[in-house]
Amino acid sequence: MTTVGLLYPGHAAEDDFPRLEITLDTDIRLPLFHTETGEDTYQPGVLLETGAPDRLSEGVEELRLAGAEALVWASPAGSFVYGWAGAHNQIATLARSAGLPASSTAFGFVHAARELGAGRVAIAAAWPEDVTTFFTEFLVAGGAEVVSSGSAGVTTAAEVASWGVDRVKELALAADHPDAEVLLLPDAALHTAAFIPELEEALGKPVLTASQVTVWEGLRLTDRRIWAPTLGTLFAARRPAPGAVEPKGIEVRE
Repeated sequence: MTTVGLLYPGHAAEDDFPRLEITLDTDIRLPLFHTETGEDTYQPGVLLETGAPDRLSEGVEELRLAGAEALVWASPAGSFVYGWAGAHNQIATLARSAGLPASSTAFGFVHAARELGAGRVAIAAAWPEDVTTFFTEFLVAGGAEVVSSGSAGVTTAAEVASWGVDRVKELALAADHPDAEVLLLPDAALHTAAFIPELEEALGKPVLTASQVTVWEGLRLTDRRIWAPTLGTLFAARRPAPGAVEPKGIEVRE
């Protein structure tokens, strides 16, 4: 059994995580604690409050009691808005508070792009442009080259959470660029878990989404490798060794 604790801000697309847990279909558990968000708006000041240490510490004890072996702060914007160094400090504080390995979805995007060997990325964000700029700067600080970005200009997580596959695909296609090796859909309020392969087929390249990357990052912290191609290229990037395949859910340790 591997248990990854998730800290998720408010209520929007958190139902992606039970779907991911079922899709993995192994001994993976993803207990989730909802942190307070205050006003539902994508404004830098509000996002800074969302990622404040006292907000993140709220669910630590509950997740520890649930057997969490690692924690992931599942709010990209509530992390990268602090900048590269500030986001590192945020996660270091969370790790000390929990006494567990910790990370955030924002860092997960950096690590996942590296896992895929993708140096050039495109961003398809639902947020306003100023928030997307923070994410662009964060990725550049992490060593990525952002070749294109698009911002839908939506101001609330509630609206983003209502989007279906067609609207998400429209956003992705509009922001993509032929030079991008991977496309990022970084808003944690987007529902994407049910149709990542469909998005990848439409774009002809790997797609990284917030819920997918959050789970992958948590598993990375616990040294778990899961073969689940229905969750996209990220979960199919490393094939298990011959003879190591199990009927459902393959763990690959390196």
